[in-house]
Amino acid sequence: MRRIIAVMLLLAASSAYGGSWDIVIAGGGTGGTAAAIQASRMGARVLVVERTTMLGGQATAAGVSTMDDLSGQMSGLYRELMERAEEYYSARGKSMRTCYWYAENKAFEPHVGRMILAEMAKSADILYRSEVVAVSPDAVTILTPDGTITAGYKVLIDATEYGDVIPLAGAAYRAGNSSTPDINPRAMIQDITWTAIMRKYPDGVPLHLRPSSPLPGWEQARKNYTEYVAESGDTFRGTYPVEQPVDFATHNAYRGLPDSSNDGNFSSETGRWDLCTKTSVNWGNDYPGQYMWGDKYGLPVSYLESRDLRAKVERDALIKTLHFVWYVQNELHESWSVDADEYNELPEAAKNLPPEWQEIARHMPPIPYVRESRRIIGKRTITSAELYRNSLSYQRGNKGNNFSNAIAVGRYTLDLHHSFSDEDMDMGEREEHMISRTPVGNFQVPLDVLIPASVDGFLAAEKNISVSRLAAGALRLQPITMMTGQAAGVLAALSVKEGLQPRDVKALHVQRVLLDAGVPISLARYYDVPRGHRHYGAVQLSDVYGLLEPVSYPNGGRRGVFGVDEVISPEDITRLQAKTSAVLRADMTRGEALEAVIAAMQ
Repeated sequence: MRRIIAVMLLLAASSAYGGSWDIVIAGGGTGGTAAAIQASRMGARVLVVERTTMLGGQATAAGVSTMDDLSGQMSGLYRELMERAEEYYSARGKSMRTCYWYAENKAFEPHVGRMILAEMAKSADILYRSEVVAVSPDAVTILTPDGTITAGYKVLIDATEYGDVIPLAGAAYRAGNSSTPDINPRAMIQDITWTAIMRKYPDGVPLHLRPSSPLPGWEQARKNYTEYVAESGDTFRGTYPVEQPVDFATHNAYRGLPDSSNDGNFSSETGRWDLCTKTSVNWGNDYPGQYMWGDKYGLPVSYLESRDLRAKVERDALIKTLHFVWYVQNELHESWSVDADEYNELPEAAKNLPPEWQEIARHMPPIPYVRESRRIIGKRTITSAELYRNSLSYQRGNKGNNFSNAIAVGRYTLDLHHSFSDEDMDMGEREEHMISRTPVGNFQVPLDVLIPASVDGFLAAEKNISVSRLAAGALRLQPITMMTGQAAGVLAALSVKEGLQPRDVKALHVQRVLLDAGVPISLARYYDVPRGHRHYGAVQLSDVYGLLEPVSYPNGGRRGVFGVDEVISPEDITRLQAKTSAVLRADMTRGEALEAVIAAMQ
């Protein structure tokens, strides 16, 4: 509380004296928090404006604490978060390998992620329960619990869950398959999910967590949930597709979490799903899901554009998940309820619920999991076709199809939760491309998707970057939003430090900071240049800029050989000198020559 009061006083002073922050970040989710941590570590003065009481967004406040990480390449701030969480649970004799039925996947409890991110972001100023409501070229108006205040900035970043600051900043954007100035409120976007963190109560569910009667709409919800989980449902045995309904233990292990309230230690390695005692409910409770919106799947774009509709939708989404609590206790006859150790604050969407359901709702996440937001129209827009071609790099005998200004590496499918029939014809995307263009390996994200086409002093992070709908389906998960957020933080801090607009900062400068922070930018891996090698960064840059051919390229899962310690050949000297004015000698190694060339590229 003292910290919040101190920030409020500082804001009041900044309003009177013209502002004192280098960077204002609207939204403290995965992307905004990563941007804040990175920029503040670079010496920038950072203010985060977050409407909940915690950092972490989808990974904490929305309860999606099972990491959707397919890249197998943890890096940067995401890696730091997971390593700190690993230390926390290891000290308590608990495994993080609790989700998705496989030991490779990791999860943490929301309160643990919240604690770690707050510690990582301690150098930034955080203003909770607040929201940016107006934007001018050098200041924002912030609505706080005590009224409106003004904060000056040099760079503003929209890292909100909905892209709410994009229109305030006057930037062109896309919503669904439409774009400004012709936003179609009836275009469809993905379902949201109001998750729940539930745990087993071995001695019986406490009375205040066991409601006596269901909420209105229960019969529709009951029909929905019987399709997903049932007492006689199937047990997952390692084969796909998963047969539904599943049994309750299989359901719980899908998004199983470590359980700090339990002395036991569940791990997916055992295959004993019945030992899982804590889970995130995020499966059959997509909203509207099977309920549909009129005669369509998904939600209308008006959910993003209209605050009144948003409030109604989110209340209904919350109630749909609360129905699952009733279903578990009264249809499955399980001694489970919401985890009394999580959250303990009543979501705005629950304010008009009956008192006994408010007791349940105060232990629900404070916000829903929002999968699709407004997206800026940036200097460049990446489509699913480009993402697919990029992911083919070093696969199936291909060489690299690199983005030369790459700032992050991720991996995921083109995952849209409903609404995929709303094809984005302007982007050349059709429904069948969800399968034919799904990435086959890791992919890169280029710098210019963070930068609006025309508005200065403004950047996008989180899910608000310049990508097509299908590409957004692969770029909305926690690991990659942290990576792109970290890059946005670097770009913003360098913009301030160099006295340039973000669009004028060299990509190379951003890339060098990211490489120093442990973020890979190349899709290639080489046996002779592992992470930590003295020429690792130079070789990464060589790949994306096409400076030197390796001795052998990687192929599929196999690593190539760069020949970094071999003496540079006369042909390579000629090739490199054609790119820069670097002074090269015949006795240099290839790695030393690269370092000289990259120094000359600054």
